[in-house]
Amino acid sequence: MSFENWAAFAAASTILLVIPGPTILLVVSYALGQGWRTALPMAVGVALGDFTAMTLSMLGIGALLAASATVFTVLKVIGACYLIYLGVKLFRAGGALKAEPRTDAVSAAKMMAHAWLV
Repeated sequence: MSFENWAAFAAASTILLVIPGPTILLVVSYALGQGWRTALPMAVGVALGDFTAMTLSMLGIGALLAASATVFTVLKVIGACYLIYLGVKLFRAGGALKAEPRTDAVSAAKMMAHAWLV
């Protein structure tokens, strides 16, 4: 690999790594709503989720999904149903926008599971 190609790859990778993704936004939203102590279980959940995705990738699940159109379609439909569920849940929440911190505490296990799923 030439230096020019490596430099372009390094620059593109750096830009992509700096852009906050859904996991960062999730951690920040919990930290703003419940304080900075919630960041540790969220970070553990994010790490477990990344580890799970990496392990599945190394086991060849991606190749299996690419080879089987039926399984891939089923997973897409499940994902779409989950997004519809989240949208309906958001619309049903209603209420006015309030900038008050949450007073009810969410358990660390629930936060880790939420971060793992994201």
